[in-house]
Amino acid sequence: MAVPKRKMSRSNTRARRSQWKATAVVLVSCPQCRSPKRPHIACPECGTYNRRQVIEPKA
Repeated sequence: MAVPKRKMSRSNTRARRSQWKATAVVLVSCPQCRSPKRPHIACPECGTYNRRQVIEPKA
């Protein structure tokens, strides 16, 4: 098993961790009600997916 020979400095550690970024949530508009929703998920506002009613919408 590989073990580091030297302690990694704070600047090197922070420079490496600076690439750990969270991506923003992707939103598309629902074709039925035009509200923003996540792709490939049933719309929480109108309850449709692929132009079919699949769940009861939120009241």
